[in-house]
Amino acid sequence: MTDITIYHNPRCSKSRQTLALIEEKSITPTIKLYLEDVPSAEEISSLLSKLGISARELLRKGEDAYKERGLKDTSIADDDLIKAMTEAPKLIERPIVVKGDKAVLGRPPENVLELI
Repeated sequence: MTDITIYHNPRCSKSRQTLALIEEKSITPTIKLYLEDVPSAEEISSLLSKLGISARELLRKGEDAYKERGLKDTSIADDDLIKAMTEAPKLIERPIVVKGDKAVLGRPPENVLELI
């Protein structure tokens, strides 16, 4: 049993590298495949709080869904950005690693060392 969770996309090299770094420390994290098990708006809000960033900072700006939804518009409220992430989870920057009330983005993967 562990108290570390990784929001993981196995197709993402940074996500795989971050998971490998955690496992190298003899930690078996809970793996959440967020593209399949999409986080709720409340869960995303909680992650933002733990990360200490805004919804806009968690967006993957290179995704087609970002352009298609017109998310570049800075007047869009955080609640609407969060809703977009629940509807198109590819918009969520990855990986996110959570331990207790803190979280980090695994970009670069070494960021996870702050939590271990």
